[in-house]
Amino acid sequence: MKTLNQKNKQIKKPSLEYYLNLQYPVTIYPDLESGYVAHIKDLPGCLIQGETIEETMANINEARELWIETAYEAGDNIPLPSTDDNYSGKLLLRMPKSLHRCLAEAAEQENVSLNQYIVYLLSASM
Repeated sequence: MKTLNQKNKQIKKPSLEYYLNLQYPVTIYPDLESGYVAHIKDLPGCLIQGETIEETMANINEARELWIETAYEAGDNIPLPSTDDNYSGKLLLRMPKSLHRCLAEAAEQENVSLNQYIVYLLSASM
């Protein structure tokens, strides 16, 4: 019978090429001074700047590769890319009865469902 430690040694670590081929979501936004900033939230500290979107994308791809290669060589954990599968779009919300009534009445005045009205209010505040 094998011990837990022996079983763990048998688990083969994916190759560096496997990690380099993963598609990580990239967030790009304008820098306050000039150019653009990009980061990969799944890879902590993977953040760069560029003057154009094209330069920014090239820089973030290079930074992603360097981040993964460094973590792989150090034997650190490399997180897998996040997906929108983590979000169902459903939310259970508790609120005071008076707020519920106020929102329901406002939704009725707009001739929309309460859910539609709340989504409208939330999206308008972003």
